[in-house]
Amino acid sequence: MTQRKAITALAAMVLGLTSLAMAADNDAINLLKTTGALDRLAQESGVYHASSTGKTPGFIVDPSWPQRLPHNWMIGQVGGLYVDKHDHIWVYHRARSLTNDEAGLEGPVPGATNEKGQPVNGIGQARQYGTITDCCKAAPAVLEFDVDGKLLRSWGGPSDPGFLGGKCKVEAGCIWPNSEHGIYVDQNDNVWLSGSGAYNPKANMPWATNKEGGDGLILKFDMDGNFKMRIGGTPKGPNSNDTNGGINGTPQTYLSADMVVDPATNRLYVADGYGNRRVLIVDANTGKYIGHFGAYGNNPVDDAGAKAAGTWIDDAAKGNKKPAFFRNPVHCVKIADDGKIYVCDRGNDRIQVFDKNSPELGKACSNPTGQPGKCGFVAERFVSDHTNIIGTAVSMNFSTDKAQSCLYIGDNANMAIYILNRSNLEELGRFGHSGRAPGEFHWTHQVSVDTKGNLYTAEVDTGKRLQKFLRYGATGCSGTGSTTVGGVLEK
Repeated sequence: MTQRKAITALAAMVLGLTSLAMAADNDAINLLKTTGALDRLAQESGVYHASSTGKTPGFIVDPSWPQRLPHNWMIGQVGGLYVDKHDHIWVYHRARSLTNDEAGLEGPVPGATNEKGQPVNGIGQARQYGTITDCCKAAPAVLEFDVDGKLLRSWGGPSDPGFLGGKCKVEAGCIWPNSEHGIYVDQNDNVWLSGSGAYNPKANMPWATNKEGGDGLILKFDMDGNFKMRIGGTPKGPNSNDTNGGINGTPQTYLSADMVVDPATNRLYVADGYGNRRVLIVDANTGKYIGHFGAYGNNPVDDAGAKAAGTWIDDAAKGNKKPAFFRNPVHCVKIADDGKIYVCDRGNDRIQVFDKNSPELGKACSNPTGQPGKCGFVAERFVSDHTNIIGTAVSMNFSTDKAQSCLYIGDNANMAIYILNRSNLEELGRFGHSGRAPGEFHWTHQVSVDTKGNLYTAEVDTGKRLQKFLRYGATGCSGTGSTTVGGVLEK
């Protein structure tokens, strides 16, 4: 029954997309049905390891999403992805991650050469004979799609000719980051961007941007890419307790990964990040410091102690199963409608939950043993905590039923999306596997949800891919499942 619902959902999508096409397209649709292709797609991309005592939405991948980009554009590694209140999907990608063949249409930049004296393109790839293939070139860094995958808007970064020095002027405070990471669109349609590139004094490609230091900044734009504000600056190292070291007395971040604005208070929460080990809280209008917290709500954050402790897997082997600090990267921060704040402590293979209404959260507070109810800390859940590469909990989002009863957690290392009952943090099922077929992942990096409950994902590394998963059946989650999230099993 579940698989039939999935096939029906996908078939309806296909028919909707082709309703204005020629009648011959119906032959292709019928072929997909009669050959079993839709059945196999539903089986391979659907929810598995489902709890017998729980209930979740069903999902099936839409392999037609997004539509082909214009102008021979191609996206690179996707740093950020977010679905706004208009159900528009915002993508923030790394043009400078395109390989030589992917950027074959990127011709030489006038006057730019490599150490051999050869002309190079913006990424620094040799172009002594001009372009090298019939496709492709880098799209602008920020892309806006509708739910059908149609490109609506694009701007930003060195791959957008004239943007740097135009809408983004250094003298106005706009410094484009070394490595594009998080994107968020707030309730007022402001577009927030972060960067995760460390200081690299040897960066000499024509498209190199922040040459003064690491990405210790958050940028605020309108939806057309007009610059509005910068928080932070260009530090050369971490300081998880900085409060005012950036531009106009704003705090320095360091290699921040994600952000979210609480519409009730207009506070911006920043997952800070790949260098720092905290969640930073600032005023979204002024960028001025309000507070910050580390694991279990601890403030101040002990950067030196965290660094000395080494990796999660080494520390856990010594018996430290409840580290009192976030390990890099602190990769996501999300706020549920009930006031709970969810943080991806990717370096520790876990998520932590906090209460935004706690008067202790963000202020000086000590909670080294992780006592719930203290320093704003609520709960935690480890995610495939035996994993020994790059960390697991990479991104999160909520189902769109009134209770936001499902918590979707992306696992960057094990290439899966876990579905948890948000009320008890128990796993009710999962979907996705490591691979490059539709519905599979390679370095899952971002998870976001539209108002219909459809789920969107983005990948980094060689994946460089966007995917849409159509929701069907239940709108939310209920019941019990496994208190162990992740782990090896057969699909």
